[in-house]
Amino acid sequence: MIEVKNLIKSFDGRNVLHDISTIFETGKTNLIIGRSGSGKTVLLKNVIGLMLPDAGEILFDDRNLLNMSKKETLALRREMGLLFQGSALFDSMTVLENVMFPLDMFSNDAIRERKNRAMTCLERVALSNDTYNLFPSEISGGMMKRAAIARAIVLQPKYLFCDEPNSGLDPKTSLIIDELIHSITKEYGMTTVINTHDMNSVMNIGETIIFIKEGMKEWGGAKEQVINSNNKALEEFIFASDLLRKAKEMEDGKEK
Repeated sequence: MIEVKNLIKSFDGRNVLHDISTIFETGKTNLIIGRSGSGKTVLLKNVIGLMLPDAGEILFDDRNLLNMSKKETLALRREMGLLFQGSALFDSMTVLENVMFPLDMFSNDAIRERKNRAMTCLERVALSNDTYNLFPSEISGGMMKRAAIARAIVLQPKYLFCDEPNSGLDPKTSLIIDELIHSITKEYGMTTVINTHDMNSVMNIGETIIFIKEGMKEWGGAKEQVINSNNKALEEFIFASDLLRKAKEMEDGKEK
């Protein structure tokens, strides 16, 4: 579990995060949603430790990130898996080498063991062995996301952070990636935090959701509560999607 308490962050005297408190639950896909510029990416970067807040606490299973020594911080980072928006695979490395990279950095295992672990993760995300020696430029966007997920879980992390995992993908591939992240979360018992504005992800895999508006936590709840939240700002964000607006109209029609 990750608990955020009264988090405040400002840039040049301008508040970007305003007193945000929330809990990201273990074994669940926890989504941060909001419009571009709402502060959700800044929130994610603070939770990961890429930025330092001006005030507040960030607790990883009761361990305060902001009070850790360098040694403790390094140990915590080993417990984190990161899935970047653009996959962030190294162009000069093959798919297999990319997935092995965290093991090369943090593991003392023999190269055969590191290779076997990487291949196990690639198999888990359904990448066949004929892709292992290809470079990122030689595979599709969906395959790149799968390889990036394999790299993110190769150290068997307790916490998985995903920044816009469906960015640049077609709807069908996005659904597959969502389901993959969700199933891996359950399988590994991870605390997964996903930063997204994709409403399909919200409705498909959003187990706990927080909605950020202008740097403030505007709403929090489960996906079953999203459509009938009675929160005007959240409804304006959600029903920018024609599909969800029509679904809401149909639901309202059944109740009359």
